[in-house]
Amino acid sequence: ERITTYTRSKTVSRRSVEELKMLREAGLSRVHIGLESGYDPLLEYMCKGVTAEEHIEAGLKAKEAGLSLSEYVLLGLGGRALWREHALETARVLSIIDPHFIRIRTLTIREGMPLLEKVQSGEFQPLTDDEIVREERLLLDNLDGTGYYISDHILNLLEEVEGDLSQDKAAMIGVIDRYLDMPPEERANFRVGRRVGIYRYLDDMHDARRHSQVESLRKRLQQEGWDEDEFLDDFRRRYL
Repeated sequence: ERITTYTRSKTVSRRSVEELKMLREAGLSRVHIGLESGYDPLLEYMCKGVTAEEHIEAGLKAKEAGLSLSEYVLLGLGGRALWREHALETARVLSIIDPHFIRIRTLTIREGMPLLEKVQSGEFQPLTDDEIVREERLLLDNLDGTGYYISDHILNLLEEVEGDLSQDKAAMIGVIDRYLDMPPEERANFRVGRRVGIYRYLDDMHDARRHSQVESLRKRLQQEGWDEDEFLDDFRRRYL
């Protein structure tokens, strides 16, 4: 029913619209592109091998050729130094492309990644979960489009931030604000519950049994000397 491929913006930007149309006519339905960021200094820092302008060119070409376009964004990629520029420039690039789908992923760093060395040296400072949520809010607040925004991955804290950008943006921002307005202890409860799979959505916290289960886990972590953020980082890496 559908034939889909992953591709790079660099590859698509080198092809003519006519060549892309030939692929569509041959049966290709959708392309998935790892945009990651729309901020040129960050794309260069991460050795992405593409510029924001090439991202835009590739995305517009794919759409003109009649292909369904899905672009991936990596929250947290800018770290503490570039989070604002990452959010704003990514929103700008995506607003120009207006892909059919925007899929959200969250940066997680593990052994074997060159970025880990920069973290250990202090050159790159990862964002906390709460900081990533604030970054996503800035992204959404500045994002215009008609496509569908999807947070369909276990690494994303707020999976329910999903909807049609032309109709549901206010509701998606509302989910983020609901989380940020929670007391610190309740945000911590949700983060732990979400990461270990007890919660999926914010409303799951209303289940007294599950809420108590998470609190028991948090208490045990404290007794065993775990730093909560360290535990969450360790647990999140298991999903990669």
